[in-house]
Amino acid sequence: MIYKSIFIDLDDTLWDTYHNNKECLEELYTDYHFNRYYASFEAFFNIYMPHNLDLWAKYRSGEIDRQTLILDRFLYVLRPLGIEDKKTVLSINDDFLQRTTTKTRLVPGAIELLEHLRPSYRLFILSNGFREVQFKKLSNAGLAPYFERMILSEDANIQKPHKGIFDFALKNTNSRRSESLMIGDSWEADIIGAYRSKIDQIWLNPEGLPAEGFTPTYTVRSLEEIKAIL
Repeated sequence: MIYKSIFIDLDDTLWDTYHNNKECLEELYTDYHFNRYYASFEAFFNIYMPHNLDLWAKYRSGEIDRQTLILDRFLYVLRPLGIEDKKTVLSINDDFLQRTTTKTRLVPGAIELLEHLRPSYRLFILSNGFREVQFKKLSNAGLAPYFERMILSEDANIQKPHKGIFDFALKNTNSRRSESLMIGDSWEADIIGAYRSKIDQIWLNPEGLPAEGFTPTYTVRSLEEIKAIL
């Protein structure tokens, strides 16, 4: 297969979302004195993270909107501290998002992969993340020069894994479906979405999780392995 357009997820595919966000949350835990309720940062994080992941899954499926996601993920962990005022909760969320834009930790091999791909392919980010942070994250982490364009779910008004965002991405980058490839870490958002859209996929699967329902075009445990494919 001869590919021309490569669509790449940003969060936890190139930009190390888990560790960058955890670092920001620990800063919030300290600066806002969340220890007055939670015994440790890990106790706080172990409540926040599963709830946040559940909200993102509901956001992708269209069960909730963006505002519900950003309000409820912090309200859930702040309510035990007696913080329920919507304005205060949104202010803390805004602080969190701003802090994330300053973090630059990348998934191992990200820059090396992009250096390898740039001479031969048109590269695009395809992300469900929020506009006000994704561009800053891309720029501050040194990733922006590698990409022609970032396609966000907010542009398409629909989230991965829905076929509509992939159709939107193809149309707005003048890319052919048969000549395009999606690289991502999320089985649900990236791989199922691309598969249903008849776009080939590379699943970044460092934990070696089993595929469900179909076999992706390619599966790798690291970004380094992609260089042997493309």
